[in-house]
Amino acid sequence: MDSVALEPSLYTVKAVFILDNDGNRLLSKYYDSELYPSMKEQKNFEKKIFNKTHKADNEIAFLEGLTIVYKSSIDLFFYVVGSAQENELMLMAVLNCLFESLSQILRKNVEKRCLLDNLDGVFLVVDEIIDGGVILESDPQQVIQKVNYRADENPLSEQSVAQHISQKLAATSTVLQSAKEQIKWSILK
Repeated sequence: MDSVALEPSLYTVKAVFILDNDGNRLLSKYYDSELYPSMKEQKNFEKKIFNKTHKADNEIAFLEGLTIVYKSSIDLFFYVVGSAQENELMLMAVLNCLFESLSQILRKNVEKRCLLDNLDGVFLVVDEIIDGGVILESDPQQVIQKVNYRADENPLSEQSVAQHISQKLAATSTVLQSAKEQIKWSILK
């Protein structure tokens, strides 16, 4: 019996993309440049997957020698693509991490409008989970923590700016209160 010995690889994810309920691309990242090198081939692949999955009630599909795990929410479809030999549970862990992280960032409002309004944060989430096809993180809490840390360094939204200002005001208030106490005690001596 011939068996092909496959070398283990860290490069488990071939692509991640999010489509709307019409099958239009909202976000995509392809990590294997040989898989679908042109934009046209990528969009044709996405259309094929969407046509196969948008009415199905499954979580996994096989197409063109690839394993695809997917999830839908309101008017969005989330896809994670791996090779045919890839462990479906690993791909599903990436998909669940992506969905849960976005759910927290978008305040449980995972829909097209909110996703487009916060696209910069969505790309940060994808980049924290996967880098070059290598899975870096599968815990949504860790992803959120890393994204929020970066948001504090480079504010992305009015909320993070307001949060940063309120933290600075609280620190300033504490310093002023301490100064008042020191002046009071120095006068009373």
